[in-house]
Amino acid sequence: MINVIIPAAGVGTRLRPHTYTVPKALLPVAGRPILAHILDRVSRLPDLGTVRIIIGFLGEQIEAYVRNRYDMQVKFVRQDELLGLGFAVHLALEDTPDDSPVLVVLGDTILDVNLAEFTSASDDTLGVKEVDDPRRFGVIETDGAYIKRLVEKPAHPPSNMAIVGLYGIQSTPLLRQCLKEVVALAKTSAGEIQMTDALQLMVEKGSRMRAVRVDGWFDCGKVETLLETNRYLLGKNPLGYDLDGSLIISPVYIAPSALVERSVIGPFVSIGDYARIADSMVRNSIIADAANVSRCILEDSVIGAGAIVERDAEQLNVSNWSSVDTP
Repeated sequence: MINVIIPAAGVGTRLRPHTYTVPKALLPVAGRPILAHILDRVSRLPDLGTVRIIIGFLGEQIEAYVRNRYDMQVKFVRQDELLGLGFAVHLALEDTPDDSPVLVVLGDTILDVNLAEFTSASDDTLGVKEVDDPRRFGVIETDGAYIKRLVEKPAHPPSNMAIVGLYGIQSTPLLRQCLKEVVALAKTSAGEIQMTDALQLMVEKGSRMRAVRVDGWFDCGKVETLLETNRYLLGKNPLGYDLDGSLIISPVYIAPSALVERSVIGPFVSIGDYARIADSMVRNSIIADAANVSRCILEDSVIGAGAIVERDAEQLNVSNWSSVDTP
């Protein structure tokens, strides 16, 4: 049996104003919330145990969404103090009564990867990817296929291999012990209790921790990366649309309940349920549920649920239930 931990308690400051009213994990990308893309993969894992989702600000929205749509054993762990990823996983493990293997998947990251590779391994495994600027991430140093050192946001990185937020832990008791030690010592990096510090302690205590390269890693923590992820997912499974009076340039996603009139849509546009687009040109954008866009030329934009946008031409970042119209 494999237990899963999904930290989703972050307030999403870099995605404001959207995250004032919606938790980051429920922001739409390619027609579905970020969390739905994650849970769809998790739900297909063989021998799946309990999925623990760590929630905080606006967490009741996450709980309602998951309970209404997924038939799996789920528990919600409340994190009132945002003390870092290490503290979040520590809370979830304290709530986990057994020592079965654990898979940790960040709730704001979409990974195009076979999760079973991380749950069926005999060693502890970490997903990693080569990046241009490793100073922004947790970074590993390896000896062959195995990790000998981990450091959080180093000024002088030992490598350019960043930790992508996917952890397959076989030695669950050791992770629990090391997290307890890090929390008890109040050891922090950049003001937070880091998962990286606990993993380094595991290596020092004898964990054989293997690095697994993950090419399909999409961080949804900023508007720019949210749109990048939207482009990638739409491009993987392009759908065809033929709407009278409108030109649709694939790849796009248009919800069946959405209404598109006299518009040019695409490429790389996702339009949510009951949204309405009229007399507009929209490309490389996300239009959330029930939004109303008319007489616009939109590009590189994210329009929140229920928002009303009526302007000539803009790059916009509009939160839920807002109104932007022509003066």
